[in-house]
Amino acid sequence: MTKEGLKKLIQTAGGNIPAETVIKNCKVFNVFTGQFNEGDIAICGGEIAGIGSYHGETEVDAGGRYAVPGFIDSHIHIESSYLSPEELGRLLVPHGGTTIIADPHEIVNVCGVKGLDYMMKAAENTALDIQYMLPSCVPATPFEHAGAEINAPEMKEPIQREKILGLGEFMNFPGVVNTDDGVLDKLMTAKEAGKLIDGHSPGLSGMALNAYAAARIQGDHECSTVEDMQARLALGMYVLLRQGSACHDLRTLVKGVTPENSRRCLLCSDDRQPRTILSEGHLDNHLRICVEEGLDAVTALRMATLNAAECFRLYDRGAIAPGYRADIVLLDDLTQFHVDRVWVCGVLTAEQGKYLPPVEKCDISDVMSSVHIRDFSEERLKMHLKSGHVHVIEIQPGGVVTKKSTADVPLDADGDFVWSKDTDIAKVAVVERHQWTGNVACALLKGYGIQQGAIALSIAHDSHNVITVGVNDSEMAFAVKCLEEQGGGIVLVRDGRLVDAMPMPIAGLMSDQPGEWVAEKLESLHENAYTQLGVHRSVEPVMTLCFMSLAVIPELKLTDMGLFDVTQFSFIPMEA
Repeated sequence: MTKEGLKKLIQTAGGNIPAETVIKNCKVFNVFTGQFNEGDIAICGGEIAGIGSYHGETEVDAGGRYAVPGFIDSHIHIESSYLSPEELGRLLVPHGGTTIIADPHEIVNVCGVKGLDYMMKAAENTALDIQYMLPSCVPATPFEHAGAEINAPEMKEPIQREKILGLGEFMNFPGVVNTDDGVLDKLMTAKEAGKLIDGHSPGLSGMALNAYAAARIQGDHECSTVEDMQARLALGMYVLLRQGSACHDLRTLVKGVTPENSRRCLLCSDDRQPRTILSEGHLDNHLRICVEEGLDAVTALRMATLNAAECFRLYDRGAIAPGYRADIVLLDDLTQFHVDRVWVCGVLTAEQGKYLPPVEKCDISDVMSSVHIRDFSEERLKMHLKSGHVHVIEIQPGGVVTKKSTADVPLDADGDFVWSKDTDIAKVAVVERHQWTGNVACALLKGYGIQQGAIALSIAHDSHNVITVGVNDSEMAFAVKCLEEQGGGIVLVRDGRLVDAMPMPIAGLMSDQPGEWVAEKLESLHENAYTQLGVHRSVEPVMTLCFMSLAVIPELKLTDMGLFDVTQFSFIPMEA
């Protein structure tokens, strides 16, 4: 702000000159006192000048609606929406979202720093204020091949950038607890830059959790029980209550929110697909759930605004008060949280569900052509097992955690798994797509339900190699070939023909199409997965599969290097 800008703001606040914009006749939510006060909101230079009785060059009648601060999503992966940053902004702002804390972990694992550069440039084209965390684990573990490797030396430049708030979720919690030298270098890079460190520690407890918190890990979004949540709150960490398209922890965790701990609780999405946004909303949906579960609206709104702003040191927002950013949401009610209008930095940006600014997208050429597969054929999918008594990755309902199970499966004369419609076990494979290694690893997946054909994705958290599941090697190999030819995304095949597909030219992770198109295409892909391929309707076919290689979420996962036991943090043989 310039000296003249400050002078004008003060004069406006004092009622000496008209405000640029005044929102009149509203119930203003005071996050500091927990009260709603009737009055006008005066806006000057993108900031709030004052609340009271004001006149302005432009005056807007709020019609008695509730005025609350813009919502802040405290942790989200843009790539998991399958949309570009510009498109995601277009969808989120009409639901009251004015700021998101985004971790571009997915695209940086594929494209390295040039992926971060693309995301930051694209963020300039949306009214949504996208604040980034620098991905901390590229690759997420040393047990897979990613498209880049970013260690402390490579972090020194980007961590200093203005829109980089700190290090993103530190998934290598064993490295922190065991004081791995490279991990300590990364932590020190953030500390020396005066930046935050975000957390990710599923299942961590006791002294190990103490060790993790001692590194001043700011918060954690991986709590699945109230006990997990209480343990982290007791150590001074923030807890991010998650409600995404894949993980639904909010209804469970909100029961643990109390008057004593609520100021350390935030709301986040983590992963949220466009069809979820279009049908359910964004943080407005989180707020509805909070109130449905018995939390009062005042506490819920603080979790979506002030708490998140304070946690991430965004001290210019999170409240409707003099000198704060004019990020303002008009709500019709405090139960359904229906959003009427949204101002971002003092500019009316959404009205009755419509995003008002034009959408311009930046060039994607630097992050295209990201599928590089070497020496792959149907033969590479054969397993050559010595025994039919095997470890199996068992899908668990409602999340991305899997169970380490065993089963007895039929084998052919060469020791390869033979699929049978009488069992709910299918072959799954991960094919390396970044460094031309030629790596192919296979395992068995229980609970997916596939009865015909195969599915292949270039979205496979966190290194995003190609993952495929199918009823036989021929179908799986054909799916991988189709995916390679279209440059990444999602393909469904059956009987040697393409059933459905969605190209994702942005790093093999994101579409360049509008959110509504992506939502419709995902709906089509899901329905075809159910009806044409026989995937269980209780399983989200795309999101579930893309998490089967996430080697930081228990218990058993598959990377391009083999079957990985997350609880032991080591590879295990297929034979049990």
